[in-house]
Amino acid sequence: MKQLMLTMIVGALFAHSAQAADVPKETMPAAMPAYAKDKPLPVPHIGKKTLSNGLQVWIVPRTGIPRVDMVLAVRDAGFAADDAKHPGFAELLAGLLNEGTAKRDSRAIAEAAQGMGGSVAAGASADGISVQASALASQAGPMMQLLAEVARTPSFPDNEVALAKANALQTLRVSETQPRFRAERAISRAIYGDHPYGHMTPTAEAIESTTQELLRGEHAKRFRPERALLVITGRIKEADALKLAQKAFGDWKASGPATAEVPKATATAKPVHLLLERGGSVQSTLRLGSPGIAATSADQIPLRLTSTILGGGFSSRVNIKLREEKGYTYGASAGARLLREGGSIVGGADVRNEVTGAALTEYFNEYKRIGADLVSADEMKMHKRYVAGGYLLSNQMQRAVANTLAANWLVGLPAEFLGQYVPLIEKVTPEQVRDVAKKYFAPENQSIVVVGDSKAVGEQLKAYGDFTVTDK
Repeated sequence: MKQLMLTMIVGALFAHSAQAADVPKETMPAAMPAYAKDKPLPVPHIGKKTLSNGLQVWIVPRTGIPRVDMVLAVRDAGFAADDAKHPGFAELLAGLLNEGTAKRDSRAIAEAAQGMGGSVAAGASADGISVQASALASQAGPMMQLLAEVARTPSFPDNEVALAKANALQTLRVSETQPRFRAERAISRAIYGDHPYGHMTPTAEAIESTTQELLRGEHAKRFRPERALLVITGRIKEADALKLAQKAFGDWKASGPATAEVPKATATAKPVHLLLERGGSVQSTLRLGSPGIAATSADQIPLRLTSTILGGGFSSRVNIKLREEKGYTYGASAGARLLREGGSIVGGADVRNEVTGAALTEYFNEYKRIGADLVSADEMKMHKRYVAGGYLLSNQMQRAVANTLAANWLVGLPAEFLGQYVPLIEKVTPEQVRDVAKKYFAPENQSIVVVGDSKAVGEQLKAYGDFTVTDK
């Protein structure tokens, strides 16, 4: 029976091949069909209201699945608000919010959320902390109350603080063994210096010195209604959503002094060259970086497209050059990172020891080329379509829309940017790409960080300047 089945399968395969071979060449399409006409990005209605305590509320009613998503974003509460002795503290603060409140322990919080068909969690970014919650539409009210309870009255129980610190220390020990972690930490310091954006990764001393009292004090300083935005998306009427927000957050009041506002990041930095020792390594981890611009800067739109063309995807120039043409790496990237008070320009790849110097040369060649020559019309069109398609796909889900609105607000972008982004990208010209590339990707402004074996790659790096060799 098995032999019969095998005969039938093989026969079918050969029959298919024979049929394909019989198709006259003149009937085959000469090329891929043209793309369909671009469809406009649907822009949702965003209802906006500010409560009397200063809390902003944005509501995006949607049809579809019976679910509601909520994000409470708190500005100046993230890594940039951490003092120099406690880098990375915001991650511990955010992670402990739903590990206990004045009314419930962590298990009761989790069970309550699950009973509403959803979840509640929090995370930190450079410019803020976001608390996300979701539930069945029928449970929107109770979930809004739970979100407010977690965000406003965390208790930071001793046992949960101890567990979070132990986990953070274990994670840090693992991260310290990873060359990419070391490279990212070093390039951030090189770009930002003493600015808070330059020390956003934790240290063992910072984790060990975190206490319940410190968590409570920082929560009181950072979580304030006048510095917060509540985004609500899903199957809910605008008026009903506003009532829920008023009930859960209307009596929220700040207490004590607030954290200081984050200063502007530096726009210039003297390039540094660092070789972080990793004895015995068979490859080098590269980072090139310099100060960039804030997310609200006038250059941000052309710089976003320039970043995509240069190093933002598989078809980007540095990836095509270093991976496809040279075979130096599995992937290379370069582009702008845009934060509220300043940004950075960062490129990077993992390459074999013997091509470490050559990879840097190719990086700088591409930086020079995009800053000197106009990008072709076809290349512009391809990357604009890539940006538009990716943006549309990534914002299909209502949870993603809520998160995008909150993330944009944290870095200073208005609600309308959700619908403006793609049309603005479409208007970028080749001249703008060339000009911002020349301005922000100038090779002479780039710091260089290499994590690798100094004995294997040190000689290759001499052509790029004097490198400080260190274990840190």
